[in-house]
Amino acid sequence: MADWVVRASTEDDWEAYRALRFEMLADAPIAFLETLEQAKRHPDEHWRRRASNTAGTTTLFAAVADDGRWLGSLGGYQAVGARDPYLVGVYVTPAYRGREHGMTDALLDAVIAWARGRGDRLLLEVHEDNEPAIRSYLRRGFVFTGRTQPYPLDRTANEREMELPLVR
Repeated sequence: MADWVVRASTEDDWEAYRALRFEMLADAPIAFLETLEQAKRHPDEHWRRRASNTAGTTTLFAAVADDGRWLGSLGGYQAVGARDPYLVGVYVTPAYRGREHGMTDALLDAVIAWARGRGDRLLLEVHEDNEPAIRSYLRRGFVFTGRTQPYPLDRTANEREMELPLVR
């Protein structure tokens, strides 16, 4: 039996979300589009807004331990007028990584359920050097689209786009 559950975040989760965001930026700096130093400058209102889950075009799910700590999170985002939603901000704390824990799969299942009916595919962008993430996405059925773009924090590296069909 797991000592954690996956649920949608609320504004009251802002401090737990902020703590996990600081952890994720320190642990996997190439996986996100901001630095830890940038994140530490955000005011409390920024974190409240990000955790609130009230915008219809975004969602944030958390894997929450029995003691209330966030062990992982994953979000969905769909720009106004965009054809397909994006998977964003994927992170699981190191002690809960791997298929045997099921946390990444549970978080991904939650965002896939949110994305169904919003488009034909769920998109994501992954740093070309983030092999563990790429392996995880391939295992879950994502495929490369062939589209790349420069990674914003280091224009000499690329992000590769992947997609998962949502209609079968």
